[in-house]
Amino acid sequence: MQIPYVRHGFVDVEGVEVFYREAGPEGGVPLLLLHGFPSASHQYRRLMDALGSRYRVIAPDYPGFGHTRTPDGFEYSFDRLADVVEGFVEAIGLGPFVLYAFDFGGPVGFRVAERHPEWIAGLIVQNANAYDEGLSEAARQAVKEPSGELFTLPFTRGQYVDGTADPALVAPDGWTLDQHFLDLPGRKEAQLALARDYAGNLARYPAWQAWLRLHRPPTLVLWGRGDAIFLEPGAHAYRRDVPEAEVHVFDTGHFALEEKLPEIAPVIAGFLERTIT
Repeated sequence: MQIPYVRHGFVDVEGVEVFYREAGPEGGVPLLLLHGFPSASHQYRRLMDALGSRYRVIAPDYPGFGHTRTPDGFEYSFDRLADVVEGFVEAIGLGPFVLYAFDFGGPVGFRVAERHPEWIAGLIVQNANAYDEGLSEAARQAVKEPSGELFTLPFTRGQYVDGTADPALVAPDGWTLDQHFLDLPGRKEAQLALARDYAGNLARYPAWQAWLRLHRPPTLVLWGRGDAIFLEPGAHAYRRDVPEAEVHVFDTGHFALEEKLPEIAPVIAGFLERTIT
């Protein structure tokens, strides 16, 4: 049995102290794990244990999330989050990588991909929407009128357990730690700024779809069909622009890895084996 050591550290990106986790051998094409709302790199701890003995896996925290520290006056927008992730990749000398985009990792990751298509050796999309048919009415309403309810414990917990087949398989640690970070000074204001900026992501869907059609990266789509935020049609829509994309739908919710890691991790490992070797 192989269990990887996971290293933790900070990288300075123009005054932002970006916290990250890293595991795996130095050689080969790495997997960059971009987290969602309202989580951080800790959401990938079990996946890093599952993959880190064979593949280099790296997961940073965005500004306003997790352990990353931002200077006073930092302006929170998806463009700025992408700026920091771009700077992080350059600071650690990552080179070409497979991009894993979950939730907020979609709008952050697609911005980085637009700027640097040469960096993207492959794409793994997990409940990260880029198509109108993937947006639920609840998501549309939240984009139109973001409120403080998005940052409360019931909403945070609901993102983890709603739509799951067996809630007993979802540890409470994830939403408890997420809420701890949300409750830190200044964090709710940062998240509200991002919520107000989110409508700009919907406007960029056509550009991201065009990017996919142009570059056709090896693509794996993973989706929890019980996701009340991003609906299952959003998963299948990726095949319009990348017909060769593999699409796997699981009987779980938004944070699919929490319940279905034993099913999902082998699918990811197989995709990486075919894509980067």
